[in-house]
Amino acid sequence: MRMVDIIEKKRNGEELTTEEIRFFVNGYTEGTIPDYQVSSLMMAIYFQDMNDRERADLTMAMVESGDQIDLSGIQGIKVDKHSTGGVGDTTTLSLAAMVAACGVPVAKMSGRGLGHTGGTIDKLESIKGFHVELSNEQFTKQVNDIGTAVIGQSGNLTPADKKLYALRDVTGTVPSIPLIASSIMSKKIAAGADAIVLDVKTGDGAFMKTFEDAKSLAHAMVQIGNNVGRNTMAIISDMSQPLGFAIGNALEVKEAIDTLKGNGPEDLMELCYTLGSQMVVLGGKANSIDEARVKLEEVIANGQALEVFKKFVTAQGGDASVVDNPSLLPQAKYQIELPAKKSGYVAKIEADDIGVAAMLLGAGRATKESTIDLSVGLVLHKKVGDAVQEGETLVTIHANREDVSEVVDKLYKHIEIVQDKVEAPTLIKEVIAG
Repeated sequence: MRMVDIIEKKRNGEELTTEEIRFFVNGYTEGTIPDYQVSSLMMAIYFQDMNDRERADLTMAMVESGDQIDLSGIQGIKVDKHSTGGVGDTTTLSLAAMVAACGVPVAKMSGRGLGHTGGTIDKLESIKGFHVELSNEQFTKQVNDIGTAVIGQSGNLTPADKKLYALRDVTGTVPSIPLIASSIMSKKIAAGADAIVLDVKTGDGAFMKTFEDAKSLAHAMVQIGNNVGRNTMAIISDMSQPLGFAIGNALEVKEAIDTLKGNGPEDLMELCYTLGSQMVVLGGKANSIDEARVKLEEVIANGQALEVFKKFVTAQGGDASVVDNPSLLPQAKYQIELPAKKSGYVAKIEADDIGVAAMLLGAGRATKESTIDLSVGLVLHKKVGDAVQEGETLVTIHANREDVSEVVDKLYKHIEIVQDKVEAPTLIKEVIAG
């Protein structure tokens, strides 16, 4: 088998066999196939696409290139959730405890963030003492005992994906549906879950800016998951503005705690209920979405979800007293109010640029080497569609320096107020069942 023949075949729009896909993935991972040939194939895939079978084969070849997590020691149907990312996306912190309280095990492998704010692990490390280093035995026992655990990603999970992504990043082939879908799904499948719920974001703050692109990606990932034996479904949700009110690590942990108390922002609560309902059904603890939602609302109302979160934090070395006293979380030195310059209605809060403003404060990483300040960030007081009076606070800036003029300028530039009433965006755009 020759790599040049595989390149020419895909260049001509033909279907690659399972063996051909495994040949190039294994060869590239092992270093026997050079960058320039794989770059050429990635560009051919970018233009000629792949069918459902090819996408599933590419995903499994990447899964089999490294370690696969064995969750068989965990009782029940293990359900994982993945978000394609956004600004203020705090769902995992609340959702894992909510779903676990309904009897569905949530064994999470999460990463650190590169961009607006930290990843799930960075956020959890805002809690004093919290750690993500657990042995396989500790991880399994904790999920069986409490219902959930979160650990850092394995160093040898999907090495093929790491190499392919780095190559795509420098060859203009990142925005390709089969390549994005197989990259995301390979990590989810290697992490060992039985079922997967996907939150595919669309809008200004999302990777997929248009609804059509988000829908194509969601369908691709659902098909891959179901084709390789994982019960998979997706929702498409709005990320034209930040989710919730908080953008910043400790600030988002506080918001997650508020959500578990039933006092979270309306959009964050709704997204947790929507995703959680799908997870509870896939986990076999409800026969319908409506029944699952009732169960989730019950564990919020009776405090069971909050209790699971406390046990989870304690089990991983964290100070669970932050749940009752969030002021124990890292606090920024300065809280600076951003007043509205005129009265009207909020028409736009451009998520991507608001996220950059938080990163300028130190809430995120511009490069892998950047150090995150867990205490800083932004808290919105208004969302799109809300009425606002001149002088009323739009945003509170949590900073560890007095001069935040660059952040103020960016916020004013990307929060638009108009005279006529504006409708709030629809949060849940579509549900795509497997």
